[in-house]
Amino acid sequence: MREPGLRLTASDPDETRAIGARLAGALLAAGLREPFVVGLTGDLGAGKTTLVGGLLAALGHEGPARSPTYSLVEPYRLAGRDVHHCDLYRLRDPGELEDLGLRDLLAGSSILLVEWPERAGDRLREPDLNLHLEYTDAGRQVAVAASSEAGRQVLSALRFDGT
Repeated sequence: MREPGLRLTASDPDETRAIGARLAGALLAAGLREPFVVGLTGDLGAGKTTLVGGLLAALGHEGPARSPTYSLVEPYRLAGRDVHHCDLYRLRDPGELEDLGLRDLLAGSSILLVEWPERAGDRLREPDLNLHLEYTDAGRQVAVAASSEAGRQVLSALRFDGT
């Protein structure tokens, strides 16, 4: 049974970061023991990295989140988990993922936050949770949808949080 998605609205960057913090809380509340992939899609400037910054801060990262636009992957060790923030925008071909070793990062209870996951083609598994950010008159809208059982657990925890 597919659980309906969730729509969240952020009127400014602080509210976008707050959505990221809510997502961090939902990830922890779900008690995940397997690798988890979050896909973040949307136009350039829609707030993907801002949302990830809120998530990382909620997990204990101090300071601004480093954008992985040029490095492609920024690793963190937060809340007892390996967290990898990936930005695939500059990927020219999905085959380049082999050199990055993204599949190798899916171990233990790691969390992979992937901006522009569609650029991976079939070289990376489908995200457990998909977030699509878009501009609206009210600011930004974040559509959240689950595509796995683990994703449904996180979506349920995110919905239950309700703050």
